Amino acid sequence: MADEPTWDDLFGEQVPAQPATPPPVTPASPAAPVQPVSAPPAAAAPVPTAPVQPAAPVQPAQPTYASTLRTPTYTPPAQRVPPAEPPRGGSRGPRRDRGGSGSGRPRRRLTWLWILIVLVILGAGGAGTIWAAFGPQIRHVMGWEPSIDYTGTGNGKTVDITIQPGQFGSDVATTLAKAGVTKTSQAFYDLLLKQKPAPVFEPGTYKLQQQMSSKSALAAISNASNRVVSNVVIPEGFNLSQIEARLVSKTGVKLSDLQAAAANYQQFKLPAGAPSLEGFLFPATYQFSPGTTAVQEFQAMVTRMNQALVQHKVPAASELQVLTLASIIQKEAATQPDFYKVSRVFTNRLAIGMHLQSDATVSYGANSKSIFTTAAQRADASNKYNTYANAGLPIGPIAAPGDTAIDAALHPVAGPWLYFVLVNGDTGETVFSTTVAGQDAAVQQFQTWLKAHPGYGN
Repeated sequence: MADEPTWDDLFGEQVPAQPATPPPVTPASPAAPVQPVSAPPAAAAPVPTAPVQPAAPVQPAQPTYASTLRTPTYTPPAQRVPPAEPPRGGSRGPRRDRGGSGSGRPRRRLTWLWILIVLVILGAGGAGTIWAAFGPQIRHVMGWEPSIDYTGTGNGKTVDITIQPGQFGSDVATTLAKAGVTKTSQAFYDLLLKQKPAPVFEPGTYKLQQQMSSKSALAAISNASNRVVSNVVIPEGFNLSQIEARLVSKTGVKLSDLQAAAANYQQFKLPAGAPSLEGFLFPATYQFSPGTTAVQEFQAMVTRMNQALVQHKVPAASELQVLTLASIIQKEAATQPDFYKVSRVFTNRLAIGMHLQSDATVSYGANSKSIFTTAAQRADASNKYNTYANAGLPIGPIAAPGDTAIDAALHPVAGPWLYFVLVNGDTGETVFSTTVAGQDAAVQQFQTWLKAHPGYGN
């Protein structure tokens, strides 16, 4: 086959080959010596003659070789004759010059034609070997460079991506590529560099799909509706145990982790003298991303409570006392207007040194879920939350007070009341009295209602 390429031709650096040296040529027999033309004899006097025709050109003599040394005899340069072209026996012709201009493109096409022929001949095994060794070169020459980005909006397989606070665009790009959302981090990062202004990512967890184009991935994490969050509603009046149970059910955090975090409540920088985390967790709706720790969840609630204290202009030295009173108001009042009247009753009692006598504080200290207390519980002075046996405020809050309770603790409505009692559990109706007789009459009214509603309050 004519002009077969070598392995260097196929896969090595394309270097123009040197022209091939023709094979030695057997010299032809030397031509007979050419006799010089004799000049005409001199005449005594010039006689006109016909013009002399020039002699035929003298053919240079062929080189001769010694029969044993094969060494050509010297012939002056002017008389050297190129050796005769070798005979073209068979189908093999003269080798083409590779170094001439304009031969690169035909030669390249011929090279890759041979590559394809070799791949077909060697089959799958040989082709795999060649591709493994020279794949990058083949892709580059043939223009087969792979794309660094996917197309479309994903393959339907969802994956959660978490963006941590303080991450840069390059960090987000790496996260997306590792999760299989984008094909490469470079594709996404290159897209970010084109955005004016540069996007700002909200930390959190986002639900995306695998094999998304960079453009689709950017749009998805820029859409707040794709954030994966747990909405946790903490009602006003919930105590610490109830809050922990709510967090476990809504966020999946372990109860043991929450209890350990609550036990180390000093880490949340509560006011001096606070006996626990109770009362310092603001009741509100929270959004927690997957992976949020127990400490982080509690810290979010403490931070929110600190904001409320600042908003209500509570002096730092009075935070514990205000939250303690507010928590009792939160548990005892049934309607918003009554918050300020209940606050007045407790404020009046504190002013004259009268015990608060709140059943809510006794139940909390006794770890009871009932709103009612027994005589023995009310007599137990060891219960530091027992406001029947102990004067003044209890040692700390008993629940999570909301904005209304905090405001009521700071701004009780004016009034002379020293007593109050709920008389209708359905409507929340409460009777406020200034005398013991008025209180006793209201208590009787409530007992009548309870007979018609057995089981209430337990």
